[in-house]
Amino acid sequence: MNRRHLPAAAAAAAALALPIQAQAQAAASGKLAALQAAGRIRFGTTGDFNPMSFRDPASRQYRGHQIECAEQLARDMNLRPEFVATDWRTLINGLQADQYDVVFTGTSMSVPRAMAASFTIPWGRNAFVPLVRRRDANKFANWDALNQRSVTIGTNLGTTMETWVQSALPNATLRRVESPARDWQELIGGRVDATMSSLIEAAFLTKEYPDLVAIFANTPRNPIPMAFLAPLNDTVFTNFLNAWITIRLASGFFDEVNRKWGVVQAS
Repeated sequence: MNRRHLPAAAAAAAALALPIQAQAQAAASGKLAALQAAGRIRFGTTGDFNPMSFRDPASRQYRGHQIECAEQLARDMNLRPEFVATDWRTLINGLQADQYDVVFTGTSMSVPRAMAASFTIPWGRNAFVPLVRRRDANKFANWDALNQRSVTIGTNLGTTMETWVQSALPNATLRRVESPARDWQELIGGRVDATMSSLIEAAFLTKEYPDLVAIFANTPRNPIPMAFLAPLNDTVFTNFLNAWITIRLASGFFDEVNRKWGVVQAS
């Protein structure tokens, strides 16, 4: 190319790039702008994970750790919170279909989820423990005792517990339960020998149902970060959520809400 034409070519390329950059910036900032214009933010939540997200039996309103976090985010953004029912199996689908703007329900991070949606930075850390009936606790001396074909373990469809049990306890018999039913209900009903719970939920369930006990609580498995889920490729919105989490972690908000709802953190 003639050197005299290089500045003109560069200018033309820059001119062509500007609209593309503008479109990318507009698309990236679209979620935040749309939320402000709508005056609301929609939270996808399962309502079946006490103390994280559950429905009050009397009012039928959502309550819990994640609901309080969602309400704080909405206040900080000066938006009205709306809660949209979802379940673990279709959690990502609802986000992709724009049924809600973000997921606040106690999600743990996993590679499959990260391939389909954007995780925020973690707000906490969880781990897995088995739940069994108290009378059966002595049957399981260690984790390997669960990895037997004669042992039936209940999990909910679409959860990280389901994926982990398949990988870590491949010899166990897996009984999958679809929401709104819960795996621990199968345990109470005597249809499974154990369920794979989290430190967070196990702390609540063992208080609520004295016949249930968490075994190997001193040696939990699969320590995993807890985070919120946002739409894939919406960098501006995810960066905003990350900034909000950082600010609220520094303010002590998450420590306070963890104490209020008895949310145990994995070491």
